Amino acid sequence: MKSDLVEQAAEIVPDPLVLVNLVSKRVAQLNQGRSPLINAVPSMGFADIALTEIIEGKIKLIETEA
Repeated sequence: MKSDLVEQAAEIVPDPLVLVNLVSKRVAQLNQGRSPLINAVPSMGFADIALTEIIEGKIKLIETEA
């Protein structure tokens, strides 16, 4: 996982716990065979793909009322 991607994604999702959960759920989806929402290069890991999707606005956090 590239630290510059983490820093950029943290500007969009400032709560570290929420960011970790968002990335981990997307990584699980990618592991299950879902296609990336970005043009991924072969050297990118699933976490880098998930972070890039967040940075590019392909994945958004939807807050619901408790």
